[in-house]
Amino acid sequence: MTGRFNRLSLNNITATLNSFTAEDKAVSVAVSAVLAGAVGLAVFNPLTGDAVAETPAQAAAAASAEKGTVSSESEAVSASDYVEAGYKVPPRAVEASEVLELAEEQVGIREGQDGQTKFHEWYVSTPHAKATAQRDGGFSVDAYNGAQWCNMFVSWLGAQTGVKNMGWDAYTVQHASWFEDTDRWGKKAKPGSVVFFDWDRGSSISAIDHVGIVVKDNGDGTISTIEGNTNNAVQKKVRDKSLVVGYGYPDYAA
Repeated sequence: MTGRFNRLSLNNITATLNSFTAEDKAVSVAVSAVLAGAVGLAVFNPLTGDAVAETPAQAAAAASAEKGTVSSESEAVSASDYVEAGYKVPPRAVEASEVLELAEEQVGIREGQDGQTKFHEWYVSTPHAKATAQRDGGFSVDAYNGAQWCNMFVSWLGAQTGVKNMGWDAYTVQHASWFEDTDRWGKKAKPGSVVFFDWDRGSSISAIDHVGIVVKDNGDGTISTIEGNTNNAVQKKVRDKSLVVGYGYPDYAA
């Protein structure tokens, strides 16, 4: 069991980019809005390899900042734009308890035929999937079907609830890197934080194997979590903190 999407490779990006069709390049422009960083950063073009784990709200805010204007997320992007991008509801103020309640409802869901889940189906349906596939080597989004899905599960929770700055990705290392790069990374377990594991008990983001969501810090050197892709299912787990590389902190309502 691993959270790494092992088909992802950065070794042949240059050759892959040269092979993109005009349609691929058009798609890259369309999905760049899905892949922008936080307010004030330039919109990323996935063909450069700079795509991140972020979602449409930050893209619109970044574009407004570049134009010297100020607008809210809801003003910058319509509700239909969010739905098309993969959200069930637009980003909003969400308490951690709401995300944890939804995660709890998924406990017991198991892989179906060919290792497929509804979390795969959701991720593959989003423009974000094509962008991250381009970022990580230019493979077809179909390769996500039946692949390791712990990070798709966490991303799905964010999309279903509209929690801000949870990030979406299929690759744990990229997702954790995004949390670190956007100053949402730390070592304290908090309810609703996204927890990244290394089964070898290392401390490097590049060695991350798996991801879940924290339910609580048990105060005895362990944390309670809910995780996808655990024994081929969504399960509740109690994990030793020595396995934790770090935590990503979405922007929950106070």
